[in-house]
Amino acid sequence: MMDRYKIPRTKELEFGGPLGAMILLFLMPATVFYLLLTCRTEQASVLNFPPPLPPLSTLWSPHTFLLLLAWVGLQAALYMLPMGKVTEGIVLRDKSRLQYRINAFHAMGVTALVVGAGLAAGLRLSYIYDHFLQFAFSALLLAFGLSFLLYFKSLFAPETTLAPGGNSGNPIYDFFMGHELNPRIGSFDLKYFCELRPGLLGWALVNMAMLMKETELRGSPSLAMLLVNAFQLLYVVDALWNEEAILTTMDIVHDGFGFMLAFGDLAWVPFTYSLQAYFLVNHPQKLSLSMAVGILLLNGLGYCIFRSANSQKNTFRRNPNDPRVTGLKTIPTATGRRLLVSGWWGFVRHPNYLGDLIMALAWSLPCGLTHVLPYFYVFYFTVLLIHREARDEHQCLRKYGLAWQEYCRRVPYRIFPYLY
Repeated sequence: MMDRYKIPRTKELEFGGPLGAMILLFLMPATVFYLLLTCRTEQASVLNFPPPLPPLSTLWSPHTFLLLLAWVGLQAALYMLPMGKVTEGIVLRDKSRLQYRINAFHAMGVTALVVGAGLAAGLRLSYIYDHFLQFAFSALLLAFGLSFLLYFKSLFAPETTLAPGGNSGNPIYDFFMGHELNPRIGSFDLKYFCELRPGLLGWALVNMAMLMKETELRGSPSLAMLLVNAFQLLYVVDALWNEEAILTTMDIVHDGFGFMLAFGDLAWVPFTYSLQAYFLVNHPQKLSLSMAVGILLLNGLGYCIFRSANSQKNTFRRNPNDPRVTGLKTIPTATGRRLLVSGWWGFVRHPNYLGDLIMALAWSLPCGLTHVLPYFYVFYFTVLLIHREARDEHQCLRKYGLAWQEYCRRVPYRIFPYLY
């Protein structure tokens, strides 16, 4: 009876298959350290390759590793507290539904109080800047360690719980993509926890540490630093406030929890998304009031598109009869669901990605136009979202068939109107 619920072998391999996965296992950490080391140089030029490499022994610090574990432990403890509501995820292949506690916003509030109390007691948050490479190295070790534990655990998991995209039979590929879809220890969902908590909140904490370091060096934070902190904090707060929405994302629904997501959540997000703030500590920029207002408006535009599009989609998914979306045009599908074909989703196929990229540009502009390095996030995120959009297209075509073809005919532009 359970055989029909088994996850079939993954036929369509991504990222170039096992060889691509092996390369990315080294390339992703190397990219993080290349960016951080280059950012520390006076020129901060991406053409100076390789940047000055520190001795490996200087990257390992038991103290920073324990501090990182304490941070993750704090977030895990807050995740387990009976705060917030409990909701169900999507229906799984075996017709079951997992339960999730929605309390990330509560955890952020408690974390803010803990950090605030620490600052009042004399905590020197700029310690994070002073030992940034050691923290990044510790996060790398943690991500690898967690990935090995996840893969080992997946070998004993029921076949019905494996990930559709990480069940190739090749250990390197499955280790990278994630062999088990929703690995749990009791009720503790490891993927769901890592998706928003330690890395995303860690990103906001790192940005604050950069602001504190700049204040120590120059007496007050610059307008550019304040803008970067404010923009990215808004993004983090928005993600935590709308935590329930991630239950329908590809990361949760389709991707297993392996090195790709573990490293992304624990190392890539806090140590590359904070690159603009890290850059500004050593390369201060002066912004005129008019430039600041222009950048502020650009970020506001991106955020409005991003939030409105996501809210429209999530409202429609939860209740198509909600008065806020009942007037929108739709296309019926063979699955019984309907596809939005008006509103933001009639403008381009992925308006949330468009808003995301506009915000990415606004986050980088406070760093000036003389260096390419702080714009890494813009380039990387463009590639990431185009790749993710291609994955979405493939999944939707397979799921909705002719209805998706009709949607693509009526909404020809994928992300950028009149361009792509």
